[in-house]
Amino acid sequence: MKRVVVTGLGMINSLGHDKESSFKAILDGKCGIKKIELFDASEQSVQIAAEVLDFDPNTVMDPKEVKKADRFIQLGLKAAQEAMHDASFTEEFDSERFGVSSASGIGGLVNIEKNSLVCEEKGPRRISPFFIPSSLVNMLGGFVSIEHGLKGPNLSSVTACAAGTHAINEATKTIMLGGADKMLVVGAESAICAVGIGGFASMKALCSDNENPKGSSRPFDSDRSGFVMGEGAGALVLEEYESAKARGAKIYGEVIGFGESGDANHITTPVVDGPTRAIKAAMNMAGSPKVDYINAHGTSTPANDKNETAAIKTVFGTNIPPVSSTKGQIGHCLGAAGSIEAVITLMAMRDSILPPTINYTTPDPECDLDYIPNVARKADVNVAMSNSFGFGGTNGVVIFKKI
Repeated sequence: MKRVVVTGLGMINSLGHDKESSFKAILDGKCGIKKIELFDASEQSVQIAAEVLDFDPNTVMDPKEVKKADRFIQLGLKAAQEAMHDASFTEEFDSERFGVSSASGIGGLVNIEKNSLVCEEKGPRRISPFFIPSSLVNMLGGFVSIEHGLKGPNLSSVTACAAGTHAINEATKTIMLGGADKMLVVGAESAICAVGIGGFASMKALCSDNENPKGSSRPFDSDRSGFVMGEGAGALVLEEYESAKARGAKIYGEVIGFGESGDANHITTPVVDGPTRAIKAAMNMAGSPKVDYINAHGTSTPANDKNETAAIKTVFGTNIPPVSSTKGQIGHCLGAAGSIEAVITLMAMRDSILPPTINYTTPDPECDLDYIPNVARKADVNVAMSNSFGFGGTNGVVIFKKI
């Protein structure tokens, strides 16, 4: 099968509107979690989130088109533009051999909430004609493909918090099997609205430490009490290796393994077995390399962090690499998490530095790995793994290697 490499990256999250500024903020240990500003959360039990502030959608698309695209699409367009620019296509590419693999866990929840209220209060005739096309998850790929003229496969992953990683894996499979020469992967999410926060809060999934936003998300810490909602987007340009090499592309790394599995256990409660099998599958495909860093799913929920730790220990035994979760800084971006964290992982590989797990102060006996506590660490990163696990018991893992 064909080899697949990453030649472009883009990212937007609560710590920055581009990959360089947000990655620097992550390495500096900064936190983008604050009191919610996108809507009036005063009646909510949870009033904190990691929002992308000062984002103007008019800067990424024609102002006349803005009303046709939900915020998650707008954020995705921003990350995709950066990734395509970063990939530096100086010559015209074959548009029919360049596809899109998009991802979102929920899609246009903001517009769903808005138009549901319109329907209830003003009647169905007042629903926006742009409501449906602005809310569908696959419209992210639709908007991106139109903007960049990409006529290859247009795929979409809607697998909760594993969607961003699954989109990378789907794009990799497409290139490996010859379905395309290049794929633009985009994962985006924006679900910080009354029904989004209220829905997750009612499940007791969110941290409700409203008076301590920056210390609220505590991956692997004994005092963790739930995740904090984030929003943003991550984008990666994937290419067939020989094609990328021939055009002299900058290569961040090669996708050498991926794994996917299902828990078949519970729709929201994670287990150890499913993640373990996904990690094993990725390692087997990659040829069981020495892994230098794992960007964990690390949600700051009691069950996930304990189970993910156990899964990592099961697979790696006594040779466990350093592990960290960046969700303490940018929140849990749901369907965009995997793509954003893949970008972070590749930048860690590029710069030979490991992002920290912030707010790690009280060790948990069941979470006893090297989580790179609080301070970034210089280290050679030749092989790195990124984990993503989602509601429904769906798991995705991807492994990158420096070339």
